[in-house]
Amino acid sequence: MSDSIVDEPEGIPETLREREQWVCWREEERDGKPTKIPVTPGGGGFASSTEAETWASFEAALEYTETAHADGIGFVFTDDDPIVGVDLDDCRDPETGDVDDAALDIIARLDSYTEVSPSGTGYHVLITGELPDGRNRRGSVELYDTARFFTVTGDHVGRTPTRVARRQDALTAIHREYVQDTERDTAPESKQYEGADDESPTTGAAAVDVDLEDGDLLEKARNASNGEKFERLWKGNTVGYDSHSEADMALCCLLAFWTGGDRTQMEQLFRQSGLLREKWDEVHYADGSTYGEKTIERAIATTSEFYDPDAGDDAADPHGTPDGVTTGDMPDEADRSRAYLTEKNRLLRERVDELEATLEQKTERIETLETEIERLTDELAARDEEAEQSHEEDSSTVSETGDDSEPSSMLSRFFSGRSE
Repeated sequence: MSDSIVDEPEGIPETLREREQWVCWREEERDGKPTKIPVTPGGGGFASSTEAETWASFEAALEYTETAHADGIGFVFTDDDPIVGVDLDDCRDPETGDVDDAALDIIARLDSYTEVSPSGTGYHVLITGELPDGRNRRGSVELYDTARFFTVTGDHVGRTPTRVARRQDALTAIHREYVQDTERDTAPESKQYEGADDESPTTGAAAVDVDLEDGDLLEKARNASNGEKFERLWKGNTVGYDSHSEADMALCCLLAFWTGGDRTQMEQLFRQSGLLREKWDEVHYADGSTYGEKTIERAIATTSEFYDPDAGDDAADPHGTPDGVTTGDMPDEADRSRAYLTEKNRLLRERVDELEATLEQKTERIETLETEIERLTDELAARDEEAEQSHEEDSSTVSETGDDSEPSSMLSRFFSGRSE
């Protein structure tokens, strides 16, 4: 290759670049399928994910991709580092940028450095933590922490962190829900969002009995303070959203607010909108649920307030933007879904709890060390005092006997012997 596949190497976290755990790879066809074969930077021979002598520095691996013998670089996971890789396959449409809702959920919850895979059809998320025991793969989700290598592109996903963050709690939950627990998709979506601040129902019943005809409801939604956004989504305009799926979620959150969480009415209204597409009725989950059913379920679960017709305020929206997003002056910073923000807030709370626990442990350790230092200082002072006393006793003995007393005695005995 004439150019490196990594366009912005400086965008790859330093946590990875500073380790000499890099290989290159080239694509070969095996059994009729393209396969990425690890190769040793510089040498070109087969690299092993368990033999450190076949790895090199980041710079050496990157340099070797400029030759015709390598198509890209890869990072090797080992037992000596805390890094875990989350591989999400076949979840992204490289043409439209649409992403499966499961992948969006995992990326949002891990909230760490994420990049697009070489094929453009998946994502790689890198975090620090400990991979739970049990299986490490189910369907299109794979988790690695040792004896494997990850292709690295540097094609960073916007709005995800630029660092490799510690996400132990999120990793444990995702491993349980998406990999280990085969019954994950049979649980109510609201239970999967344990950190949600609401108790929205996941049944067909509405959270609030709004009892509005579709036409009246749409009129109220259009006349609300965020009516312009509602109208834009209703007509199928996805501007300001990273994908069509995020726009779907945003409209469903608005519908959840105005219908009082009535699934049936949300379903029939969404089908009238410009966002409706074939994917809505496609089965995307192990329990047989369609993409549309799960989107509605998730929207209800993450909506904490619903329209109350008895409040008498038809024009205003009680939380400004029902899907929990903030609108700014720049379109690319606007309209994030409540599902994403709710989960991110939960992860932040968990991170704070984790840091507080770590701080408490370190404080206890510091107190223990200070006690130990005080003990050792006292012991050292006692030994110095004993040594000083011993030195004084030795000096006193020498002064009493005289420095030359022993040699004089020996000379006297010597001459005395000679005279005999």
